Amino acid sequence: MNQVRTWSAPCSRERNGLGVGVVGLHRVRSAVVDELLEDDGSPRPIAGDLIELLHRIGLDEVRERQRVSDLEILTMGISFTVYSDGANIDRAWPFDIIPRLIDGDEWSVVERGLAQRLRALNHFVDDIYNDRRIIADGVFPADLLDDSANFRPECRGIHPKFGVWAHISGSDLVRSGDGQLYVLEDNLRVPSGVSYVLENRAIAKRTFPELFERYRIRPVDAYTDELNRLLVSLAPDDRPDPCIAVLTPGIYNSAYFEHSFLAQRMGAELVEGQDLVVGDDDCVYMKTIQGLERVDVIYRRIDDLFMDPEVFLPDSMLGVPGLMRAWKAGTVGIANAPGAGVADDKVVYAWVPDMVRYYLGEEPLIPNVPTYRCMYDDERNHVLANLGDLVLKPANESGGYGIVIGNRATADELDAVAESIRSDPRNWVAQPILDLSTAPTLVDEGIEPRHLDLRPFILTGESSYVTAGGLTRVALTKGSLIVNSSQGGGSKDTWIVDLNHQQQPESVQSQYQSQQAEGSA
Repeated sequence: MNQVRTWSAPCSRERNGLGVGVVGLHRVRSAVVDELLEDDGSPRPIAGDLIELLHRIGLDEVRERQRVSDLEILTMGISFTVYSDGANIDRAWPFDIIPRLIDGDEWSVVERGLAQRLRALNHFVDDIYNDRRIIADGVFPADLLDDSANFRPECRGIHPKFGVWAHISGSDLVRSGDGQLYVLEDNLRVPSGVSYVLENRAIAKRTFPELFERYRIRPVDAYTDELNRLLVSLAPDDRPDPCIAVLTPGIYNSAYFEHSFLAQRMGAELVEGQDLVVGDDDCVYMKTIQGLERVDVIYRRIDDLFMDPEVFLPDSMLGVPGLMRAWKAGTVGIANAPGAGVADDKVVYAWVPDMVRYYLGEEPLIPNVPTYRCMYDDERNHVLANLGDLVLKPANESGGYGIVIGNRATADELDAVAESIRSDPRNWVAQPILDLSTAPTLVDEGIEPRHLDLRPFILTGESSYVTAGGLTRVALTKGSLIVNSSQGGGSKDTWIVDLNHQQQPESVQSQYQSQQAEGSA
């Protein structure tokens, strides 16, 4: 059994007022990788300056800087909405000021791997709605589409510009006990969270200005320029100065802050469905006080089924009647394209490495987490026999909902999920319970390790762009593996550090060695 990581002082004396539970002090060995500390408790080379600063300023100052950042978040109105509690009210964005650091050399491989993955996924979606070569060649099972909640027959025969369906995507990464980063899932419908990446960075610069002077940290603020460039490229070819609109469900949506943030940063129009109309010429127009103004590209932040009541849900009040008709006519670009979510399925996920090999003739640069597909008898039998050792996931849920972690579930919960798997095996996959990496996080008790993941964002059009890092989500509850903000998780700024381009002080390592000597005296 893996030992739970704890933090303790190397000797009975407190250092710099930090005391027990503070980063930079040794830890109990565990199969869990820590992002900042080596197995012996010494700082990783990338973390030296950060740990030195935390020791130097002390826990009280760390808490004060956290308080100031929390106040800034409240003042700026950086928020999200949680629906599960029934109140549907905005909450301040939960942000931990201690950053996560990743070496730039490792990240360069991740960038290539994510761009590779999205190229393959876009080939797959385009193929599925057209030639279906991957099915004819026996690489992907045809019957998997029959019960797909996100397959849209209305999209058959369509070839979007550049052959790209998922223009904006977010792939969730986790680091396991072997130190390897794995892709946990792909989000290709309306992935959210990039606004928090940008806001986290702005707050971090003001929180630790001295570290930004020491570290060479790759910037993230080019994202909105890259997003705008991508959206402009999707405009009809005869539109030299295209009008871009962000289509939002409205102020009560959990990601409304992000919708308004991105529209403002890009200089795009922020619209709701009622603000748009499709004319007899199959063009989309925005209602203004000066009259109708043509819209050339829509960055939609609503789900497929609510987009167009003429085609999907007839009682939808969020969409635009005729929008699909305009898209098919080529008079408006839509990102992400309707139907892209067919590759967002947690069962389809299991075939992505095969897609990379099939469409690109390459080996995947980032591996999947091993995945059992309950639609197959032998894999389902294994899952049912080992429920307590697996993470059980329904195919089309998001936000961490519906997930059952076997070793933390009650007998009744396991019985219920077993029955659900037997009754609808196509809707379930299972994965090993990973030893997710941790990072030091400021909590009520002090600075303690908490599990985390990472969501980089990938833009795909004529070319690809990957954020330098992404949204690190952290499980604020001790021992929890659920990092989603809707489930009580928080976030950290993610620093991609080019270690070879900066001088690392020797003082941190020597300080650690001195501490060890004192502790053994």
